[in-house]
Amino acid sequence: MSRSSVIAFAAAALASLGISHAGGVRLQTDLAAAAQQKPSGPLVEVFKTPTCGCCSQWVEHMRKNGFNVHTTDLVDLSAIKKSRGVPGDVQSCHTAVVNGYVVEGHVPAADVHRMLKEKPAIAGIAVGGMPIGSPGMETPFVKAQPFDVTSFDKSGKLRVFAKH
Repeated sequence: MSRSSVIAFAAAALASLGISHAGGVRLQTDLAAAAQQKPSGPLVEVFKTPTCGCCSQWVEHMRKNGFNVHTTDLVDLSAIKKSRGVPGDVQSCHTAVVNGYVVEGHVPAADVHRMLKEKPAIAGIAVGGMPIGSPGMETPFVKAQPFDVTSFDKSGKLRVFAKH
């Protein structure tokens, strides 16, 4: 719905309730500002390849769970993974950064929320590979695989953060 459609709809709704349209300019300004606001959740910067469908599905999973997501498409993600210290054992198809933490692969939004709440002394969390059933990797009529979310520190030490 376009901004002008939102404004027109809101004005019509107010009129149908018998609420005066006095100060309509202010109403339009307030509605326009509301329509342009970004989600209030943490900003997640996602680095992915331009053609990866499962990465796009993970981005939507994060948005549906309250995150403000910005994507950057790159042909090669190896420099991002290296600069962020993602261990080879847990690399996946996309790398994200949120509040200074790295989120590698198809990590459930609930685990990202938990990490941000607990603020552990780690570099990030990851779901290595692309397990069926993880967010963005759901497949109809195929049973989800069990998978772990692994934390890693700056030295590359790995620990299980969550089991799914």
